[in-house]
Amino acid sequence: MIQQVHYNDRLLSVIIRNNYHSEGIEFFTPNEFSQQLAYMHRPENYVIPPHTHNPVPRDVKYTQEVLVIKSGKVRVDYYSDDQVYLESHILHQGDVVLLAYGGHGFVMLEDSEIIEIKQGPYAGELDKVRFEPVMDCDVRVVK
Repeated sequence: MIQQVHYNDRLLSVIIRNNYHSEGIEFFTPNEFSQQLAYMHRPENYVIPPHTHNPVPRDVKYTQEVLVIKSGKVRVDYYSDDQVYLESHILHQGDVVLLAYGGHGFVMLEDSEIIEIKQGPYAGELDKVRFEPVMDCDVRVVK
């Protein structure tokens, strides 16, 4: 299953659930996203020819990140760009989430391992603005 989180007609996030299956290759992000997310299912003996990537200048304005839930259970809380809480989703082992725009925070509902992939170089504290999380009594989990 694929879930998209939108706010004001803007795609904030794409969640690929661990039970998702499709044939071939499918991209879930618009071409203009600086982080591209795709799913590939290829048969045995399928070959992706060796290749290199050409240097292509890219103008990256926002950090977009992908998280792979290696183990555990994680709640992701979504916020607007102006730090207003929107909704939450529960991520399980094997789920993948692309965080493109808006704000986000996480609560580990179980002991969890997460793999994070994002653009670099990391700008330290210049890279983000931290703010207060949603109160537990106000959490709205979308299924």
